[in-house]
Amino acid sequence: MKSLRQYTCAILLVLATISFLVAYTHPAKRSLLWAPAPFSYSTTCLGDTVFFRIDADTSLIDSVRWTFGDPASGLFDTSYSKEKPWHIYTNPQVYTVQLITYSNNIADTSTQFIRAVTPTPSPFGEDTTLCVDSTLVLYAPNIPGASFMWQDSTMLDSLIVDTTGTYKLTVDGCQIKDSINVFYTPMPSIELGQDLVLCTGEVIMLDATAQNTEYLWSTGETSPTITASATGQYWVEANAKGCGIFRDTINVQITGPEHPFSAGTDSLLCAGETIVLNASDPAATGYRWSTGARTPSINVSSRGDYWVFVNINNICEVVDTVSINYNSLGVVDLGNDTTICTGEFLVLTADYGTGQYTWQDGSTQATFYVDSAGTYYVHAQIGRCESTDSINVMYNDTLRVNLGPDSTICSSDIFYLQPNGAGLDYKWQDSSSVPQFLVTQPGIYAIVAQNVCGRATDSIMIQIEDCGCEVYFPSAFSPNGDGINDFFRPRVRCSLGEYRLSIFDRWGNLFFYTSQAGIGWNGKFKNDDAPIGTYTFMVQYTDDITQKVYQKSGSITLIR
Repeated sequence: MKSLRQYTCAILLVLATISFLVAYTHPAKRSLLWAPAPFSYSTTCLGDTVFFRIDADTSLIDSVRWTFGDPASGLFDTSYSKEKPWHIYTNPQVYTVQLITYSNNIADTSTQFIRAVTPTPSPFGEDTTLCVDSTLVLYAPNIPGASFMWQDSTMLDSLIVDTTGTYKLTVDGCQIKDSINVFYTPMPSIELGQDLVLCTGEVIMLDATAQNTEYLWSTGETSPTITASATGQYWVEANAKGCGIFRDTINVQITGPEHPFSAGTDSLLCAGETIVLNASDPAATGYRWSTGARTPSINVSSRGDYWVFVNINNICEVVDTVSINYNSLGVVDLGNDTTICTGEFLVLTADYGTGQYTWQDGSTQATFYVDSAGTYYVHAQIGRCESTDSINVMYNDTLRVNLGPDSTICSSDIFYLQPNGAGLDYKWQDSSSVPQFLVTQPGIYAIVAQNVCGRATDSIMIQIEDCGCEVYFPSAFSPNGDGINDFFRPRVRCSLGEYRLSIFDRWGNLFFYTSQAGIGWNGKFKNDDAPIGTYTFMVQYTDDITQKVYQKSGSITLIR
């Protein structure tokens, strides 16, 4: 026999197990044991407003109670707000923040410890500019045991800077209020060109333009460019921030007689146009274009400033610059022909600025909303420039594939499944794409269809048996009004319940439908004679006695 002590131990073990299970399974207890803290906070800086956020779904929470662990703040130590509760800590210490959420009278408690810290002074100094390909190392302040996080989530005590940007640091959850902006200067290319001998009256612009650069010219000017019209030596000092000082010198000599000259006029071209700039001059003994050409003329097909030096009688040079721009009207492009889904719309745009726009319906706005199938075109004109484009928009309906209900067919029937609502892109269960699928044995038949609007599937179970209720249809009829075989309708040898007859042309268009066996097709479609040819019929009917559902399909030839 077991001793009293053994029974006592066993009972205590059972009670302990029950207590654990209750703690594990009860929602309030389980959250205390296992649930992660479901809230976060915005900062740990003393004097800042600390915003708290519940990171779980609050739609299921009836009410909340926050305790911020700061009794000295009195009434401000408690909040009952689900949306953006806040608190301001004024003493640097660790605070115990508690959140109690109530849902269906069940309390769920979460606790976090927050160490409020004094904001750290900025260790970065002033914003700085560096030269391309150089780096800068930013160091966090020396605070033993502190945790750091940079703006890119790096958690080291230093950061290597190699790109333009604004750099920030958070220390123990408190972001340093100051940041540092780092800029990069591209390596400048200061080149004033070769020495020049210009004819009297010529003026040349000397250009030292570079990014993040300050200038000092021999003339005392501080702009990126200056003009030179007198004989002399011109130099420039370009101080590219972060990269250093760059210098260049050019000698300009003015000599010889004046020689009026022009390479053309500034022009505004239409998209795709080209222009010939002609610097031919009877006294010319040489040409130097900005494109590198040495010919009297050049062909221009892109915007830009084109200059040319023309040597006159091997004495001096004259220079001219021509600006070529292109009209804001480019080549209008409405896009490729497209297919969209029924119920959607397409926005066509030809907005190239202030101008004249004419669409296919005569409207004159810069954009056009398409909500139906068709061909759309626009003619755009800005100034003397014109452009036209068109687009064909087709609509696809959402697929509604329907093979009908599971059915029984007669063993003597030839039965075809129709891909109703499948569109043009579909496959049967055997991966074929035939317009009608011949059923030869019982089983499950399926179809998968797709278009730009999505994908649709359907399946049907077909059983085959010797039928007690047969419905027979002729193979042809002649609706010519002679009273003989003028209607396509069944011969019935049993009592029918539900009855549905559908007739389609070879493209799947529905030409006739009836739910009454006594009504036949008269060969009309929308009050006009249907074309002579072969049509497909599908019939579904119910044996009124056994309530079995049968299907039958076949072809019928319409003759006159």
